[in-house]
Amino acid sequence: MTMARDLPHFILRHLGQPRPFQAKGRGGSKRPSDVPNRAAHAQALLQAIDALPDIPAAELPGVYLEVRSRVDERLKKDSLDASGLMLLRIEDAPVPGGAEERATVFATAKGIEKLRKKVEQFRTEDTPDREKDGEIVPGRPKNADLVQSVAAITGAGLRALWRSPPGKFPGADVATVWEVWLEPQMTEAFVAAAPNYGVTVGADRLEFPEDTVVVVQADRNQLAQAVRRLGGVRALAAPTITADFFDGLPVAEQAQWVNELAGRTTYTDNPDPGYVALLDTGVSRAHPLIQPALSVDDRHAANPAWGLEDVKGHGTQMGGLALFGDLTPKLHQANPVSVVNRLESVKLLPDAGMNPHHLLGTVTRQAINAVEQVGPRRRTFTMTTTTGEDTPHDGAPTSWSTEVDQLAAGVSGEVKQQRLVLVSAGNTDNFTFGAGNYLDRCDHEDNEIESPAQAWNVVSVGAFTEKTVLPNGEPAQALAPFGDLSPASRTASWSSHWPNKPDVVLEGGNWALSAMPPPMRHGWLSLLSTHHNYPVRSFTFTFDTSAATALAAKDVTELWSDYPTLWPETVRGLYVSSARWTQQMRAHLPAQPNKGHYTPLFQRYGYGVPDMARARRSASNALTLIVEDTITPYGISEKTGGDVHNEMKLFALPWPVEALRALGNGDVTLRVALSSFIAPNPSEASRGVRYRYASHNLRFQLNRAGENEAQFLARISKAAEQPDGPANDEDDLWDYGSNRRHVGSLHIDQLTCKASDLARRNLLAVHPVTGWWKSKKLLDEGLPSVRYALIVEIDAGELEAELYAEVQVAVEALIAAQAAIAV
Repeated sequence: MTMARDLPHFILRHLGQPRPFQAKGRGGSKRPSDVPNRAAHAQALLQAIDALPDIPAAELPGVYLEVRSRVDERLKKDSLDASGLMLLRIEDAPVPGGAEERATVFATAKGIEKLRKKVEQFRTEDTPDREKDGEIVPGRPKNADLVQSVAAITGAGLRALWRSPPGKFPGADVATVWEVWLEPQMTEAFVAAAPNYGVTVGADRLEFPEDTVVVVQADRNQLAQAVRRLGGVRALAAPTITADFFDGLPVAEQAQWVNELAGRTTYTDNPDPGYVALLDTGVSRAHPLIQPALSVDDRHAANPAWGLEDVKGHGTQMGGLALFGDLTPKLHQANPVSVVNRLESVKLLPDAGMNPHHLLGTVTRQAINAVEQVGPRRRTFTMTTTTGEDTPHDGAPTSWSTEVDQLAAGVSGEVKQQRLVLVSAGNTDNFTFGAGNYLDRCDHEDNEIESPAQAWNVVSVGAFTEKTVLPNGEPAQALAPFGDLSPASRTASWSSHWPNKPDVVLEGGNWALSAMPPPMRHGWLSLLSTHHNYPVRSFTFTFDTSAATALAAKDVTELWSDYPTLWPETVRGLYVSSARWTQQMRAHLPAQPNKGHYTPLFQRYGYGVPDMARARRSASNALTLIVEDTITPYGISEKTGGDVHNEMKLFALPWPVEALRALGNGDVTLRVALSSFIAPNPSEASRGVRYRYASHNLRFQLNRAGENEAQFLARISKAAEQPDGPANDEDDLWDYGSNRRHVGSLHIDQLTCKASDLARRNLLAVHPVTGWWKSKKLLDEGLPSVRYALIVEIDAGELEAELYAEVQVAVEALIAAQAAIAV
């Protein structure tokens, strides 16, 4: 059972609830004519009902019916939308001798029984006689209007749910993209369970008063199974509205769409909002969708001689995405839109020419200094500019990436504070693509992630895509399959030593491949955003890892606004740790993967696509603990006078012991993230030696089932003297292992084990390994302490459990105990 993620991570509580809607019935006043033979008509309908599939209550929520009217009669629509029946769709269809109405109805088991009873009553019972105008009017058969309007009742297939033109219905049993229209209150259950039937559900949603629309990929058989087994599906359609539709409108119509969206958009009045600080080409305030979120005083430039207007247009595109996301679904829906982020713009690039390569780090620092003159704010610094001048770097630090690391760690810039920084992974050149699998080209070593995206402390953002639909008759096909790497996204050329990059991937659009390469960008496969030259143009296509990074900035800033007291390094860990690989990404793994098989997935997708529901909230059977702490990693030995590891931190975590024991042999997943910002040392001697680039390196360890505190501490103490950590960690069921976990400054791993075993694994330690701060010369000047964050997630998956409630009691007891000590 999938539990709702509506519980805070023990920091603050979110009270908002979804608003349920149900479709209204559509009635008709004309009474159908009497059937020639009442008994025969009733018997035929009863036989049709008997022929419907059985509805085992434990397996199926109901069945879909196609109800057809008698020729030139109108169905009794209100009777098909009550008592366990939900009218989903109705249409007229020509038939010999006239026309008929065809209704698609979802019926529960009780609804079928009530329908049967009404037909039985029609066959044998009459309504009482009544008096009208002084005369006695004989009674009619009961339920005559309903039963006499119906000619046939059959089980409905996918076509009965199809809302688009018949010619667009998929003609072969191959995976294709569908719009699925869902009951709002059934959406979460459908989205969670659909992958069990081979149905891949996209992240984007449209919210209408009575429907929630998602995009899925599946063949007809897979989707039919999901529809039949899960229920909640109100209609199916072909995805039709794309960025191309809005971008292709005349100027006046584009402005009308802007005004319509602006009219139902509210902008935050939070006195302490989150800011997306765009380091780009500037942002235009002329656009009505941008202006309310960007103050005149919040536009800056790295070079005071530069103007503030966006001449090139890229920054305004990013600004629109950072506020609204892809505009296509926002324009297509009718619900109110809430913008909770604000913008700051810092022109990082001159209007003409480029910044000298050797000054890129300096210009970035100047840009951040410029925006921070305003004062302290909760900022998500977002940079979608990269360089190929440092290629190949194979993941090793460059001057630009090192300066970005310093800025994130707070050891550079006029204000010495930690910063949350997002950087795009860089884009591929479509003219280098030929025939063959596009991933081979994306994975090629000369297509590596561009600098400064290899920086340790930043969130590096690559791109994947769920945009695969092209217009009918288009002599081309989408290059990347649904849920896989966007062809525009660069990948890591390294698999060890340096950090896992990218960290995450978000929507970056797709390319269209025709008979002759190269593949090209296409409006139907792009995102839509704000144009810098409003009102001459309102919308523009946008794509690639720049667009993905702007979407990530929107997510991260909203997440941080949920938990405004968290450190930047904590928000980074929480966001990245929420990411998961899509079904298509995991399809590249063998059936029984070992740790080495995960390498290409990390190189392409990082940890996958962030899950904002997971990042923002816990559930009763899936909880997240966030721990922020400090450690003094190194010190001077009194015995030898030399530098040593100074301390580790041990946590006896508030664990749902009883709830886990109750699950017994059921499998649960533990995921741990350890995030800390390092101060970099980019000396030439450090290249290829990861332990000397970072000021400090931390590791986390978990006790084993049956390992008591003394045994655990003895094992960790020994491990602390080994730069690579304990060699026997690979026996502890971790999925990714030390090669993937012990790199960079963000460490994530997960394991799946029996719940009863996890109940005994609540001891977690954080300890240091070698870093360049571990030097007697430096330590003689003082013992530096560092901040770090632990994000610990326990997920029982489909198992029903009250993990959260038990931990909440334990956490409240801890808080009370701390308060008592403080007094």
